[in-house]
Amino acid sequence: MKIILLGGTKDSINIIQHLKETLDCHILTTTTTEYGAKLAQEGGSDETIARPLPKEEIKEIIINENYDLLIDATHPFASHITQTSSSISRELDLPYIRFERPSTNLEGVDTSNIHYADSFDDAGKMIADDFSEGNVLHFAGANTMEDILNHVAVERFYPRILKVESSIEKCERLGVDPSHIIPMTGAASLEENLELIEKYDAGVMITKESGEVGGVIEKIQAANEKNVAIVMIQRPKIDGLDENDIVSNLEELDIKLKNFF
Repeated sequence: MKIILLGGTKDSINIIQHLKETLDCHILTTTTTEYGAKLAQEGGSDETIARPLPKEEIKEIIINENYDLLIDATHPFASHITQTSSSISRELDLPYIRFERPSTNLEGVDTSNIHYADSFDDAGKMIADDFSEGNVLHFAGANTMEDILNHVAVERFYPRILKVESSIEKCERLGVDPSHIIPMTGAASLEENLELIEKYDAGVMITKESGEVGGVIEKIQAANEKNVAIVMIQRPKIDGLDENDIVSNLEELDIKLKNFF
């Protein structure tokens, strides 16, 4: 079986390893960064492409290389690529699976410090209006910084990002001091989050509602312990995505594969 996997997340690495253990398959993983491609290769992907791919190029690869299945395991906030991949599957009549990590289970968690926003622009406005004390820890990726910095002074802004060329260039363009950049190698532990709040005198943290895999619980716990606010951006609703195409764990993935093949 030939599988094209849209990856770049921890979930996608788990999927590669699982598929290689359970199926006789060839996997091409696409990611937007060299770092993501490196992790996919280490996870067992047969091929990788490390750059954003336009819709027509994805279709061309699928048609020319006779792929049997498209799995979208991109981030829950990568709504554009999910819309694109689901439309590709319909146009090519290709089996399609959207692997989407479940939302964070906040049952029993103190959520009193969480303030929800529908977009990063709204988050920036909220911070400017309501959280003017202390610095801002940005735990939501390099691509979302500009929307925040349209409203928040760059002097109080500390992003935790992958130290890859594209992200560093974004920081330079936006005027983020190199000493403010916090290198990221994965989800931070509770202890690491506590250290960051103290070290950078944070008054507010920005995070996506990216699920437990993204370390959301540890961020909330740290914020509660230090009594700082969390501005949490809620997941986008993705138009055109059939709920029947969505799985949220490897067991559901296996069931879907059996139904297809």
